[in-house]
Parts: sequence; structure tokens; C-alpha cells
Amino acid sequence: MADRANRFLGDSVLRTILKLLVVSFIVGVIMSAFNWYPEDVLYWIRDSVVNLWNMGFAALGRFGSYLVLGATIVIPAFIIIRLLNYRR
Repeated sequence: MADRANRFLGDSVLRTILKLLVVSFIVGVIMSAFNWYPEDVLYWIRDSVVNLWNMGFAALGRFGSYLVLGATIVIPAFIIIRLLNYRR
């Protein structure tokens, strides 16, 4: 059983626990220095996803606006060119 755990963890159980404690302490010091808390990180991830979602729909709205704006010039110009080149 210990061999399976060692294979899964990549090292002995005691050494893995020691590594995790050291890394957790270092990350805790860094987060404390920046006054970050776990819920702040979760809120930041959630807000980033929501902003990305909203920007996607805003981009679609801008695409439609650009399409209509360009069509107000292109379609009449196309019709005029077709009428001038129309030969019977």
C-alpha cells in the first residue's frame, strides 16, 4: 500500500507532506504581503469570467454596428455602380 502512495505522490508520504508545508508557508507569506485572501482570488476569477463573457457580447454588438455602418455606404454605392454599368 505504501508503494502505491509513494508512486501517486512522487515521493515518500513524509517528504511530500514536508514539501507541501514549506510551499504553503511561502505562498501564505506572499499572499499576506499583498493582503490577498482565498475568497479574493475566487472573486477575481469569477469577475474575470463575467467580464470576458460581457466583452464577448459587446464585441458582437460592435460587429453589428460596424456592419450596419458600412452597409449604409457600400450598398448604395453597389447599386449605383450596377446601374451605371447596366447595358441593355
